[in-house]
Formats: sequence, C-alpha cells, structure tokens
Amino acid sequence: MTHKPISAAAFTAAALASLRRVAEGQRAEVDAAARVFADALDGDGVIQAFGTGHSESLATEIAGRAGGFVPTNKIALRDLVIYGGEPPALLADARLERDPGTARRLYELAAPHPRDVFVIASNSGINGCVVEMAAVVKEHGHPLVAITSLAHGARAESRHPSGGRLADHADVVLDNGAPFGDSVLALPGGGTACAVSSITGALLVQQVVAEAVRLLLERGATPPVYLSANIPDGDEHNAALEARYAGRIRRGA
Repeated sequence: MTHKPISAAAFTAAALASLRRVAEGQRAEVDAAARVFADALDGDGVIQAFGTGHSESLATEIAGRAGGFVPTNKIALRDLVIYGGEPPALLADARLERDPGTARRLYELAAPHPRDVFVIASNSGINGCVVEMAAVVKEHGHPLVAITSLAHGARAESRHPSGGRLADHADVVLDNGAPFGDSVLALPGGGTACAVSSITGALLVQQVVAEAVRLLLERGATPPVYLSANIPDGDEHNAALEARYAGRIRRGA
C-alpha cells in the first residue's frame, strides 16, 4: 500500500474537511450554546472559561479578546499560584491537570456569581481536573457548555474516580470533530501528526459568539463586545465596559 505523503497541503485539506464537518454538523448545538451565553449576559452574568494544556487556548479565545464579549473570565491552573499563594514549582507537575483536587480550589478562587455560566474545553474530556470542575459547576447550578472530542472521549478511559467524562455533565456539548488522538496525518511507521482540535474549537467559539451577538441584538440589547486595543479609542471603549464588571473579570494573567 502506498502511503499518502505528509505535507502542508495534506494537513490543510484535512483541516478544512474537519472545519466543514464541524460547521455543518453542530448548528443546533451552537444555537443552544449561544442562548446560554445571551441569557447569561442579559442577566448580568459572566462567562467563565476553563481549559488545561492546549485547551487553555480555547479559554483564551473566549475571554478578553478583541471582537469577543467583555464579561468573560479565564480560569487557568496558574491561578493556584497567582491568586492562591501556591509555589510556582507546582505548575511543573505534569499530573496537575489529572488531579481532581485542584478543581474545587480553582472554582473558589474564581468566586463566580450564581448567574455566571461556564465553558470547559478539553479535547479528551477525561482528565480528573476538568471532569471534577464540570461536576463542581453543576453542583453550584451553573449552566455548562463543553467543547470536546466525542470520538476521543468514547475510546479513552476516564481519569476521574467517578469514571465520568466532561460531556456527561454538560448542558450543551460542542463536538470539535477531532479524531482519537487529535492529529490527522498518518505516519509511515505508525502514529499520526498535526492536530486539529484547536482550529475546530476556535471555529465553534466564534460561531457561538456570533449567534449570541445576534440574539442580543434581536432582544434590543447592545452586545458588550471588546474593540481592539490597537485602534483609536479602543482602550477607552474597553475600560468603560470592564468597569461594569469590576472584581468579576481578571485580565493580564
């Protein structure tokens, strides 16, 4: 059997195919997640975003970026050090994202309001910290949107004591369409290279933001959206909106 060549073009083709499948196959889920966002913002809620490892990039895609919503907050493992007083050496422990015990402390440090909603991103959806965070979020009655790979989660054993997965706790599950193992180009000696979950996850996030903006406009509300800080009056616009959520959103960490 002739092995398919690995190249930038091959990855581009695979990534575009994944993007099309996600864009067309998650419309109902995107609409549902957008309603969660819009309802929270209508009710003075903040969108709390959490992810570990490379999934932290999806939390960054949600929180504090140009074109996105101002009332958003990113929760990250480093919060244990920055806000929780833990020694920096803690972050060198590769097992941290697998430890369920870190989730409750992170939730406490974020101090979310009852009206806040959560988005938790995890490609595998199996690590102890994200599964426990999802459980804690639901214990406190927050709506939860999960961004994960259902294909990976179905084949991977949970690392949470309950045996559960992130998707088990979510009110809305956005499937990023990534295959088991995430990467899409088969290597001649076995294994795969070049992951797609960050790309498809970012598409889902921006689709949800777009639909939530549409819903807010239909309701007669002005969407609280960031301008780029690198355009005239961007800083002033953003500071005025951030002041409404003083003490509830953290920036710069």
